[in-house]
Amino acid sequence: MIEELTARQVAERLRGPNPPLLVDVREPWEQQTAAIDGAYHVPLGQLPSRIDELPRDRAIVLHCHHGGRSMQAARWLEAQGYSRLANMDGGIDAWSLTVNEAVPRYT
Repeated sequence: MIEELTARQVAERLRGPNPPLLVDVREPWEQQTAAIDGAYHVPLGQLPSRIDELPRDRAIVLHCHHGGRSMQAARWLEAQGYSRLANMDGGIDAWSLTVNEAVPRYT
């Protein structure tokens, strides 16, 4: 089951013990426009060829701009046998609004 987390919940987990790997599945231009420090960037289209870069023994939280592509990525990873998955509801836009206003918003 894929957990849905708010941006604030993700921020709390990143600060806690055994933090998840935060994976940004947005396109390179989006990541260059706005990024969350420490996020691992794997564009959605590259996920199948780069799946071996993602650990199976660690929780993974995926994010995109608003949460749609990251949920798609989470579902695909779940089908590949990953089990500790979460999607950041609202994506980096929610992060900008509720966690770190220094991260730029874009359309």
